[in-house]
Amino acid sequence: MSKLLPITIACGHYDRTRAIKDGRVPVDGCEVTYLALEPEELFFRAFRYADFDIAEISFNSYLMQTSRDRCPYVAIPAFVSRHFRHSSIFIRTDRGIRGPADLKGKLVGLPEYQQTANVWMRGIFKEEYSVDPADIHWRTGGQEEPGRDERTPLTLPPGVDLQPISSDKTLNKMLADGELDAVFSARELSCYVKGAPNVGLIFPNFRAVESDYYSRTKIFPIMHVVGIKKSLVEQFPWLPATVYKAFCQAKDVAIQEMAEQAVARLTLPWPEVNLQDAKDLMGQNFWRYGIAESAHEIKTLVRYSYEQGLAARELDIKEIFHPSVFEISRT
Repeated sequence: MSKLLPITIACGHYDRTRAIKDGRVPVDGCEVTYLALEPEELFFRAFRYADFDIAEISFNSYLMQTSRDRCPYVAIPAFVSRHFRHSSIFIRTDRGIRGPADLKGKLVGLPEYQQTANVWMRGIFKEEYSVDPADIHWRTGGQEEPGRDERTPLTLPPGVDLQPISSDKTLNKMLADGELDAVFSARELSCYVKGAPNVGLIFPNFRAVESDYYSRTKIFPIMHVVGIKKSLVEQFPWLPATVYKAFCQAKDVAIQEMAEQAVARLTLPWPEVNLQDAKDLMGQNFWRYGIAESAHEIKTLVRYSYEQGLAARELDIKEIFHPSVFEISRT
């Protein structure tokens, strides 16, 4: 009989977690079942039912629940999803929208107000472009399929206009039909992908904009974090540090493989060039795990979530992660 602890890890199908999924990187003392799921299903099941022992979870949803002492998970600083989001704002090109300030007074759709990507972009709009969340009329709903709601009820600051769209409509079609002026979304809109008339990006040169943003702020926005079920940690207090170690090792394997020029592991020409570009801009440790290494980004998202009326209080960083991972550093 095996003495290994059976655990289920639910996470995206990423190169940086593949070595855990295929067993090249073990989780010491554990027998792993890896479920590769899309974020929408994963987050719903994790926060609604705590279905998984270990789960990739929305960082802002985690902050919201933790600030209210309701979260069934405790986080480790394995940031499996990071993404610059200037590329995630789709606009009508026939409305005179040339930059963020032109969205003041406009109707802007988003799948969920509390979505981490949107928390980041509202914070960036306020700090970088002096566009406050109250300056925009927000409309929430399904992006490609109708009927999507906020994961948890929201109580927002006075002056913020947030309303759902009709339950039979989608953000994608409303933008294509001109019923919305813009859409903030973590996923590309199909109308944009298909080249719908008068649909474009607010930052067509988003790579240059995002590179400049990083150069000035040193922020590579964190989207998702890894959570471990609290009830499991109570039984096995060694688990958070062990799981974190495995996620760090798996990321190292992915980056090492990316650098190999003899065999192209990515279906792209010149992956080593993009890798070097990232290192030139962001340093050797460009996809950072760890608390000290990412403290500025963590504290910024915590502040944005609280300022936007999502987190109930501005959490201290010591409340966010399991105590055992604070002494573990990534260089």
